[in-house]
Amino acid sequence: MVWIFLILLSCAVPIAHAMLGGVATALWLEGKPLAVIAQRLYSPTQSFPMLAIPFFILAGNLMMSGRFGVYLVNIARLLVGNLKGGMGQVSIIGSVMFGGVSGSAVADATAIGNALIPVQKEQGYPSGFAAAINSASSTVSVLIPPSIPLILFGLVSNVSIVDLFVAGVLPGLMLGFGMFAMVWWVAGRQNLPRSPLEGGFRAFRGQIFVALPALLMPVFVIGTLRFGVATPTEVSVMAVAYALLVSGGLYRDLTWRGIWDALVDTAMMTGAVMFIIMASSTLQWVMTAERVPQHLAEWVSLTFSQPWMVILAMNLVMLVVGAFLDLPAAVLLLGPLFVTIANSIGLDLVQLGLMMVVNLAIGLYTPPVGTTLFISMGIAKSGLGETVKALLPFYGVALGVLLLISFLPVFTIY
Repeated sequence: MVWIFLILLSCAVPIAHAMLGGVATALWLEGKPLAVIAQRLYSPTQSFPMLAIPFFILAGNLMMSGRFGVYLVNIARLLVGNLKGGMGQVSIIGSVMFGGVSGSAVADATAIGNALIPVQKEQGYPSGFAAAINSASSTVSVLIPPSIPLILFGLVSNVSIVDLFVAGVLPGLMLGFGMFAMVWWVAGRQNLPRSPLEGGFRAFRGQIFVALPALLMPVFVIGTLRFGVATPTEVSVMAVAYALLVSGGLYRDLTWRGIWDALVDTAMMTGAVMFIIMASSTLQWVMTAERVPQHLAEWVSLTFSQPWMVILAMNLVMLVVGAFLDLPAAVLLLGPLFVTIANSIGLDLVQLGLMMVVNLAIGLYTPPVGTTLFISMGIAKSGLGETVKALLPFYGVALGVLLLISFLPVFTIY
């Protein structure tokens, strides 16, 4: 099963199809009925918490279909535009705020990249550096609630999604602040220009109150979950109603065409994620039947004498896997295996979830598959070599945050 999966991946077969090909081959060689695949494909679609994924995606798409993106950029310019490399700082602050709306790094990289990278290049930013800022900062979105990868980890590990959301806020802010400081340092060395908002606070103060309801969406999500007002699925539906109210009632820029486009985008993103979830369910069934997680945990306990060595080994595996698999697929593939190992060494599963998401988020801007990397390079029209070279300081920041949350549980409080 594993070899067929890897061979199909190397032939550029989509991940979900490669999983199904490996499982089908394994069942056929064992003489087991292939009807098992159909049963396992259907099973994960009946999960009520799974509904949170399309509804949170839809809420983000509805919110970003109008002028909110403009308000977001203007607020960020008002806050940090006066600093050296102000437009680069705007990209990071924008990603932190955008993450509370979309929960998707790919959506963040596309929306903010298209808005800011052309302006950065006009101001003299090297193409590689502009692409590096956007591809790295967009991954903050996968930690700030509502985070789609954290929802997926919660589903495969039976960990509270509420706890994961709350615990993801501090690491997300740490990651954003670290990248913010890195851009400021590089901008000073390269003498990149400031980008203050024209007219300053006086010109924009009226728009702050208009943009505030959209920026409060993460507060709304965390608050309703933390105080037990609703379940994650119910909150996701409330988030859609909130987005409709803000975009349609307050901003008055939500058209029927915008609603249709948001629904189509949501259907496409949900279909891609759900197909991977369905295919991974068949893979997990085979691994469970063969007791792979238990055997792996026994091997780890016999090979590594200290828990910190196990944690370090898991991080290295996740970094390598994240460079070759998309984040949702990697979470679904590695989650069940690492949960068993974490339980064997007493590692908190919420801490494991954040470790996994940060690790795999680094893979989003790491060759050869990095999704946000190639999206940003396409917008900036930069080469792979210059972009990866500009990304080196960002890798350092991300790895520093990863080490902190891996070995100091205080940074994953919930």
